Amino acid sequence: MSYYRLVRTIAIFVGLMIPAQAMALEFVTVGPRSMGMGGAGVAITTDSLATYWNPAGLAMTQTVDVRAQFGFQAIDRLGIADAISDLKNFNTADISQANLDKAQDIANRINRPGATVSSNISGGLYIKGHLGEHAFGFNVSDVVTGGGFIVNPVQVTGTNITGAMALRLFEARQAAFSYAYAFADKTFSIGVTGKIIQGHAYSGNAQIQSGNDIKVSDNLGKAAISNAFGIDVGAIYRPSSWLRFGLVAKDINQPTFNDVGGGELKLGPQVRGGVAVNPYSSLTLTADVDATSNKTFVPGVKSQVLSLGAEQTIFSEFLSFRLGAFKNMKDAGTPFTPTAGLGLRLFAFRADVGGGYDFREQGALVSGSISLTF
Repeated sequence: MSYYRLVRTIAIFVGLMIPAQAMALEFVTVGPRSMGMGGAGVAITTDSLATYWNPAGLAMTQTVDVRAQFGFQAIDRLGIADAISDLKNFNTADISQANLDKAQDIANRINRPGATVSSNISGGLYIKGHLGEHAFGFNVSDVVTGGGFIVNPVQVTGTNITGAMALRLFEARQAAFSYAYAFADKTFSIGVTGKIIQGHAYSGNAQIQSGNDIKVSDNLGKAAISNAFGIDVGAIYRPSSWLRFGLVAKDINQPTFNDVGGGELKLGPQVRGGVAVNPYSSLTLTADVDATSNKTFVPGVKSQVLSLGAEQTIFSEFLSFRLGAFKNMKDAGTPFTPTAGLGLRLFAFRADVGGGYDFREQGALVSGSISLTF
């Protein structure tokens, strides 16, 4: 079979996966390079983080890479986190009219439709090696997604403010092995990742009370723990030295986990495409887009992200400067969130940082990694 027919076969297979959504969780941005470039990584990631982004990327370079990374993202929609912070510091002993008005203002801010908070965390150790055109990768990692939203609207009685917030979270602890192979002088590569996943599902309610803080760890309850096997597949097509296309489908077998209360949590496939352009050797322009509309743990909030990014390296990659932006296309009111990052290379050692800030929703993201690349 020619690699052109193989591309078409994979595209058809991935297309069949798109309608079969169970609960395709939002695509988490893993690693500071991608984070600095607006969350794009499907077509550009060729280091050990390709075991997450697109296993086909492993075969596009013949390097050995050992990398540790950590990342965090939080979104405070309509300022609910600020309102809860004001609730914590609220003086319940002050019965002045001004303080009573402040109590009602806090309640109104918390009760606003669409006032929610969500976050994701990632971290792990990633390893890549190669044998000719064959490449392999391994990671031991943890990816957490979660959200909080009001289930009992906040009520005000004098200076007493009460209500309840639901907290939902899923943690995927996994050991993953990837294999990739490059064809025709790296014009085309395909890859597959098998993952043993230990899922931890949490569901709890936090009581909202004036003068008190909400501690997530104290209100999640006991986790429902179960194990499943996941499969990711990916492909990269490089028709010329300056152009690359990438496609990845994650969790195509829809791994299923136990949920709190005796139910099930089935992960639907995530499908994302990417393109990268090199106008010249030290400049990379890239874009990713989710083909699937992914669910979140916040009711009414879906995730289908468009990511745009650029990277300029100088002095043979001694320094790398990155800029980007991303937007959730399923939320028309959400603006593009700007991101930036910096990379430093000293011989085999690399250190990278990346982050971004949503000035309207006050969402923030940050990531860092250290690695050895040979």
